[in-house]
Amino acid sequence: MQIEKTLQMLCALPAVSGFEEQAAQAVAALLRPLCDTVEVDHNGNVLGYKGCGRKHAKTMLLDAHLDQIGFVVTEVLDGGFLRFAPVGGVDPRMLLATEVTILADEPLYGVVSCMPPHLLKAGEQDKAVPVDQMLIDTGLENAKEKIRIGTPIVFAQQPVKLLGGQICSKCLDDRAGVAAILLALEKLKKHKKRHCNIAVLISAQEEVTGLGAQTGAFAVQPEYAIAVDVTHGKTPDGPSDGVFELGSGPAIGVGPNLHRGLTKRLIKTAKANDIDYSLEVMEGNTGTNAWTMQIVAHGIATALLSIPEKYMHTPVEVVKTSDVEDVAELMYRFLCDFDGEVEA
Repeated sequence: MQIEKTLQMLCALPAVSGFEEQAAQAVAALLRPLCDTVEVDHNGNVLGYKGCGRKHAKTMLLDAHLDQIGFVVTEVLDGGFLRFAPVGGVDPRMLLATEVTILADEPLYGVVSCMPPHLLKAGEQDKAVPVDQMLIDTGLENAKEKIRIGTPIVFAQQPVKLLGGQICSKCLDDRAGVAAILLALEKLKKHKKRHCNIAVLISAQEEVTGLGAQTGAFAVQPEYAIAVDVTHGKTPDGPSDGVFELGSGPAIGVGPNLHRGLTKRLIKTAKANDIDYSLEVMEGNTGTNAWTMQIVAHGIATALLSIPEKYMHTPVEVVKTSDVEDVAELMYRFLCDFDGEVEA
């Protein structure tokens, strides 16, 4: 698998939270050669299963979320203008003049309207415009015929290759995690002998409700789970704490709601295989599917692996492909030897 091409393909799939069906079917097709069974459930989750053939073997669930932040049409106005509402954590400061794709029956181009600086009144340049006061301009005189209220909208940014092995795109949160799981499974195809079953959950609606991880994990009810997500990458203008250099490998979560034995085993595996890693201290609820899955049913022992990412929840998120590969390598090495038993 060429990780850069995989990321480009995944990031081109539209999947605003609650509207994941098209992307789910595409990811299911990628999973089928790597799993024994694959299905898309009625919540938009992709569920895969790969048995090890051992009786009473325990199951490890690998999760990454498929959905992305975006918008939904709330009103279609005369002149081709749209009012819209955010879906997920959208920062209004970076929306003006942003290019978007309206996912009507036929995808349509639009741009978030912005006032030229020449026409702004004194002091207006320093104020963020509330989302409910913004408009999307489609230029369509017949917009009311083509666009319905409730239509999802995504950023139009397409993946761009940067220098230094970096890639820039919308929704690398968390298509980078999806790519890491796909790569780990591809590596496992060559490793015939395993001691645990592997379940895969490419989950829906992480950005808004956590519904996908909750229902998907409940359907599988594994003994163990690893959530794969992104974490904040280091930039010159950002904070110095709680951020990670791109190229530093997986950030392994450490905290009260993450299983200590599973976390220690991942650290041991990274050290044994010379995989660079960092420790990310999580004080409580991680804000990821790790927490959502941990409290499902009678409880699931859960760990968290994160990929450093710059500019999270923007159209120009950036990751380094080597970090995605290192997360995949760590999961692969871990699963080769994992026998379903860890210390507390």
